[in-house]
Amino acid sequence: MRVTEGELELEVPGEQTDGIEESVFYNPRQELNRDLTIATLRAYREREDRAETYLDAMTASGIRGVRAAADGWDVTCCDVNEDAVELARTNLERNDCESRATVEHRNSNALMHEQVFDVIDLDPYGTPMPFADAAFANCRDLVCVTATDTAPLCGAHFNSGVRSYSAVPRNTDYHAEMGVRILLSALARSAARFDVGVEPILTHATSHYVRTYLELEHKATAADAAINTLGHISHCEDCLYREHEFGLHADPIEECPHCGGNRMLTAGPVWLGSIRDAAFVAAVRDEIPDAFGTAEKARDLCTTLETELDEPTHYDQHKLCRNWGLPANAMDEFLTDLRKAGYAASRAHYGGTTFKTDASVGEIREATASALE
Repeated sequence: MRVTEGELELEVPGEQTDGIEESVFYNPRQELNRDLTIATLRAYREREDRAETYLDAMTASGIRGVRAAADGWDVTCCDVNEDAVELARTNLERNDCESRATVEHRNSNALMHEQVFDVIDLDPYGTPMPFADAAFANCRDLVCVTATDTAPLCGAHFNSGVRSYSAVPRNTDYHAEMGVRILLSALARSAARFDVGVEPILTHATSHYVRTYLELEHKATAADAAINTLGHISHCEDCLYREHEFGLHADPIEECPHCGGNRMLTAGPVWLGSIRDAAFVAAVRDEIPDAFGTAEKARDLCTTLETELDEPTHYDQHKLCRNWGLPANAMDEFLTDLRKAGYAASRAHYGGTTFKTDASVGEIREATASALE
């Protein structure tokens, strides 16, 4: 079937029928991801004007590569699937982009180990980790990564998460952010093996995937700095208390400092730093045109990300209130009460009732209890 995305017409696989999967995967629910990718590439070109080459490492229908080529990038589309390669070529020709792009029928890891690219985009089905080393080995400036295996990332599929990310993920009330920070930790450790430091300049957890854009610095000291941003989170399953500490060595807490309970979880190593550059996120928002199908949603996401606090975990107001046996009030009023009590507070992009604050769980209740009771 044909779809229009980013003002381009592309041929993509049809919907799955009679339990038969198409040989080339296409996910229409990733349009927000792809719209933000183009806006990010535009903003990044202003940030790093030498960046010209873009690798769409698992091109499938070629939709990312075609959109990047139409936007002025020198594109390489790569896929091991012969049908995908033919479809990508067709879509490049359909949009008069064949002069700006080449299509490689081969293993993307082999290609990344042999050629250098300014920007590499990893959008595999499932975990991106089998491709991370090759990407960091030969990328100059920016590695873009999608992870769709959110159950392992957030700890719902614990053993799979440990195997894929060499970390201990825990399934908490902030499970989406757990996935974000487990992924960033694994990517930072992969890059460090090549003396490359990573800085997440835009990261979001949307629907059933995590997407991050990592700016690279090719220095051992930058790699060390990224590793020093890793640490562990301790979480109480009873009262939802949590705290974090930096360092690769975990020091588990046996008893909750807030409620005295012994149902404590330890997760890590996780990324404890910022997941975005606020100024860059604002620049990305300014690059989203009305013509993009997800323009309004993408801008709203960027606005929330820009103002989101850097605290390593978020809270869900409804889950807190349910845990306390209290009714929830309006989110704006709830956050205002926290700020009036002297704490920083912001909405979080993980859901409509999620927020971040530098207050502890006990301080949150004390600051908001009078309005809730």
